[in-house]
Amino acid sequence: MFARCTMLMAAAFAALSMGAVSPAAAVDLTMYYPVAVGGPVTKIVDDMVSRFEKDNPDIKVTAVYAGNYTDTMTKAMTAMKGGQPPQLSVLLSTDVFTLMDENAIVPLDGLVSDKAWFKEFYPAFMANGQIDGKTWSIPFQRSTIVLYWNKDAFKEAGLDPEKAPASWDEMVEMSKKLIKKDSSGNTTRWGVEIPSTGYGYWMLQALAIENGQKMMNEPGNEVYLTAPKTVAALDYWVDLSRKHNVMPTGSVDWATLRTDFLEGKTAMMWHTTGNLTAVKDAAKFPFGVAMLPAKEQRGSPTGGGSFYIFKSASPEQQKAAVKFIEWMTAPDRAAEWSMKTGYVAVSPAAYKTSAMQDYAKGFPQATVARDQLEHAVPELSVHENGRIYKFVNDAVQAAVTGTQKPQEALAAAQQQADRVLRTYK
Repeated sequence: MFARCTMLMAAAFAALSMGAVSPAAAVDLTMYYPVAVGGPVTKIVDDMVSRFEKDNPDIKVTAVYAGNYTDTMTKAMTAMKGGQPPQLSVLLSTDVFTLMDENAIVPLDGLVSDKAWFKEFYPAFMANGQIDGKTWSIPFQRSTIVLYWNKDAFKEAGLDPEKAPASWDEMVEMSKKLIKKDSSGNTTRWGVEIPSTGYGYWMLQALAIENGQKMMNEPGNEVYLTAPKTVAALDYWVDLSRKHNVMPTGSVDWATLRTDFLEGKTAMMWHTTGNLTAVKDAAKFPFGVAMLPAKEQRGSPTGGGSFYIFKSASPEQQKAAVKFIEWMTAPDRAAEWSMKTGYVAVSPAAYKTSAMQDYAKGFPQATVARDQLEHAVPELSVHENGRIYKFVNDAVQAAVTGTQKPQEALAAAQQQADRVLRTYK
């Protein structure tokens, strides 16, 4: 027995001498993330996290699906105030002012060894997260709004199936030809649908930008809801249903619009490019993707989520979080994420990978949202973002349902927003 113990002790000493010690305890990270599009996004995230952990056995990441963007922000804030916040989270890029006001996050400038990394991403995606000379977030599941169209429906209506409307007027005229009715006169296919629930503020901003109108100022303490061109943008949206009869009256639901398009209930839809792969996988007809039509100019707000690191994370956790973010947004992974979901790959280098170049050759629709970045503007982002979004969304709902005229609805939202934002001037 004594001899056996001596042998075991000698073996252990030899292992120590050669550095064969057990690794230090892994750094634990909890990440909240949202899903606002179709497709198996949670499985994709879980797979990527698993591969990161294999490459980095000293870091353990618990990825928590937390609902849509609003749900995820609420849960992150609730967890923070309860003393158990995540170490990092994917939240709307536009949540930045609220997160700063809550003292919830840290800028990444002091956590990265080379700030040149920030310049690897598309400037349009970095715009929302760079404030007062500091970088508060890194883009991940980012998007622009694009127009999807059913090529078979276009062909049936006598339209060129390879040509999407380039202007507001063209969209109305094409939509009139795309309307389909049954023998009883009921509409079985609409010309176009723009979703008004969930992200009504986002669609309104797109229309306003196309009409040459900014929606907010850079300090995030003013919105321009009653500007004549903003009102005209909402007028046009309402007119699609109530004057031109090419879109359903009332609300058009964000969550079911993709299904409407896939089932042929609408020939065109405005939606996030984040749904591109889900549409590609499910469509039983050829479809096109185009930049949004213009009034005075092309344009779309950027959208989607970025990575944030929470202030309460330990220095070791913040360092590990940066490593994870760098891994997730590296060109090969950004390209993979884009191909599997439809979100825009967040860096030019991702589009130069062989995998993405091969994919785009066979599916050119994958590059439309990227090309639209040339005309993109930062998404509506101000202090108290959640409250401001509600005011704007309520105004959109009131207008599209006919409860209020667009000008009245936006005037009420402007008054509410002014009252809230006055504190930040």
